[in-house]
Amino acid sequence: MRGILPLVASLLFGGTVLAQVPEAGLRKPADFDGITDQRARSMALFEEMSKIITSPRCMNCHPRDDHPRQGDDMHLHRPTVVRGAEDSGAPGLHCAVCHGKQQTAFVGSKGSIPGHQPWRLAPLSMGWIGLTHREICEELKDPKRNGNRSLADIVTHHLTDELVGSAWHHGEVDRASLPGDQEAFGALTRAWVESGAACPD
Repeated sequence: MRGILPLVASLLFGGTVLAQVPEAGLRKPADFDGITDQRARSMALFEEMSKIITSPRCMNCHPRDDHPRQGDDMHLHRPTVVRGAEDSGAPGLHCAVCHGKQQTAFVGSKGSIPGHQPWRLAPLSMGWIGLTHREICEELKDPKRNGNRSLADIVTHHLTDELVGSAWHHGEVDRASLPGDQEAFGALTRAWVESGAACPD
């Protein structure tokens, strides 16, 4: 499940999800201080977070079916693998067969297999591919669908989880870089929660 935290970067224009080109960096929470309406500020913060959430680096690991994706074009994982009962692959071909604790360089060619333990898909309840920013936001906040996480837990997850952090470290692979870093993403998430965790309209 190479590229599995990876996410289809997308913006909503007239109800259509369009590919997003990552910018050089993420805006900081203070950049939104000029928005005096708290709900509007919160929504704007989530849209900035969406530069990460809806990129292939995250979306690839948040499918709404049993098939992980790979790469910036979000093609089906090669070799063919499936979710399995515990979101970590089918018996005999678990994610850990290829994805070890650390990144592993290819032998004889450029590239690498990303690593982390455990390496797994997000549960089906956290599937994001094909959803709008608002739908992702609502799912992210719902304890029944987000792994029983509180808003504070989501901040901690975005700020400290190493699998989330692996999205910024793609090794020797020709893949677009994400804007900012995990610390900046976590700071945006905290500011979004503190401003009311509003979802885009």
